[in-house]
Order: sequence, then C-alpha cells, then structure tokens
Amino acid sequence: MPEQGHRPSLHLVASATAPPDCASCPQRHTVLAAGRCVPGDICLIAHSGRQIDRFLSRNPEYAEACLKDPFWERRAIAVRYVALERVAELAHDTDEVVRRAVAIRLPPQQLSMLCQDPDREVRITVAARLPVEQLERMLDDEDYLVRQHVAERLPHGRLPRLAHDPDREVRKAVARRLPPFALHRMAADAEAEVRRIVAARALPEDAAALLADPDWLVRLEAARRAPIEAIAERIDDPEPDVQALVRARLEDFLYQDESHE
Repeated sequence: MPEQGHRPSLHLVASATAPPDCASCPQRHTVLAAGRCVPGDICLIAHSGRQIDRFLSRNPEYAEACLKDPFWERRAIAVRYVALERVAELAHDTDEVVRRAVAIRLPPQQLSMLCQDPDREVRITVAARLPVEQLERMLDDEDYLVRQHVAERLPHGRLPRLAHDPDREVRKAVARRLPPFALHRMAADAEAEVRRIVAARALPEDAAALLADPDWLVRLEAARRAPIEAIAERIDDPEPDVQALVRARLEDFLYQDESHE
C-alpha cells in the first residue's frame, strides 16, 4: 500500500498490442509482490477493460492516477473508482465513453453541465438522472430517445408540451403517463399506436369517441372502456374481435340487469 497522503504515480506505458511486461512494471515490487494483481487477469497496464476494472476494484487508490491516461478505457473505468469530487474533471473528456461514465457517477445536481453533450447516450443518461425540476431544459433535444426519457420523468403538468412531439415514441410515452382526464387531447393522434394507448386509458366518455376509429385495435380498446350505451353501435363491427367483445359486454350487462329484477 502507498504511504498515507501519497498518491500513486503509475507512469503507464503499455502497447495496445504487446502483452504487459511484469518485469518492467512499476508495481512489480509493491502491488504484484503483495498479490493484489494477477498477470493476465487483474492488471492495470493491460489494454483490457476487464483486467483494468478488476485491478481498480481491488486497488482503488490507483484510479486517480489514471484520470489523464492516454487510453480512453482506462480513464472511463477510473471514473468509477475515484473520489466523487474528482469525477467532474472528465465531464468534457474527448471520449464519449468516458463522459458516459461521468454522467452515471456525477451527483444529479451537477448533471446540467452535460445537458448539451454531443453524444446522445450521454444525454440519455442525463435525462434519466437529472432532477425533475431541471428536465424542461431538455424538452427540445434533437434526439427522440432523449425526449422520450424526458417524457418518462417529466411532471404531469409539463407533459402536454410533448403531446404533439414529432416522434411517435415520445408521444407514446406521453400517452402512457398523462392522467386519463387529459388524454382527450391525443385522441386524434396521427399514429394508431398512440391512439391505442389513449383508448386503453382514457375516461369512458372519451374512449367512446374512438369507437369509430379506422384502426380495429383502437376500436377494441375503446370498446373495453366506453360506456355500455355507447358500444351498442359497434355490435356489427367489421372486425370479429371487436364485434365479439361488444356482444360479450352487452350480454353481460343484460344478464346483470335481469338478475337484479
């Protein structure tokens, strides 16, 4: 172990193709001698993410010395093990994998520095972890997956801003989360997949408005929720599954009505 207060200096020089040379490793008399690394399995100078991760998980005191290492994977793995106050130093690293590791570890309150990161995966991670009160700054992100993650976490009162998003998957996320009383605003969505979600969750009177939808799966979902008096008009629906559901509901209603006489 390094002396207290001493930060290990690695002076890593390892070829991406040549196997690590334990004979020239600066840690051969310390870490290797103490059995805290294993050639070919637990090694910091190997160009192997698996070996590097195993090394730093056992010897996290060496992670800080890797933050400026030329090998991107060594930097990315080091981010997992350094003290939290050092993580932000790599928020603008040249490699997106390193920045993704930063986005995973940074405290949510510090993630705003990565909201405009050029890498979509970094921004997706930010959208999944950013405090909800700060999510609106990502409403207009150019990538639909980022906006979808925003829609999955945005407070209900802010969701209508994404109800007419140009991407179907974003609107589907909105339709899954809007309160039933607010779903009527999406009943005329251009995509049947969105309307199906609306029909399955809307208030009964709003579901009734979808009983004549051109998509039979939308009509099927609407027929499950619409008031009994509204579904009678679909008793001869051209789609057998819709027709069968309507007839079953009507028959059940009549049976219950007769049983109470």
